[in-house]
Amino acid sequence: MLHLIFQSPVETAILGRIDPGDIVVFLENAVLRTLQNSAISGTLTRQLDRNRLCVLSDDIAVRGIASDELVKGIEVIDYAELVELTVNNPVIQSWT
Repeated sequence: MLHLIFQSPVETAILGRIDPGDIVVFLENAVLRTLQNSAISGTLTRQLDRNRLCVLSDDIAVRGIASDELVKGIEVIDYAELVELTVNNPVIQSWT
């Protein structure tokens, strides 16, 4: 399953509903929660053991975030990769 998280702040309860093997993409203001110094950085680090976590490159660029400011292990993807994820995952959950 592909999870698209737009919600900011990201509730840890949402992360708890994500099954092992699912892919998560943080979009829009939700990318702010993927910073190393965010309140959920420890939760995200643990989540990386179970899930692929991504942020959209344009969303971090617009907010002046460099990729090295993100929790280690979070992938930066572009729109083409996002489209590929949506095509390859027939079940998509949006969290707004």
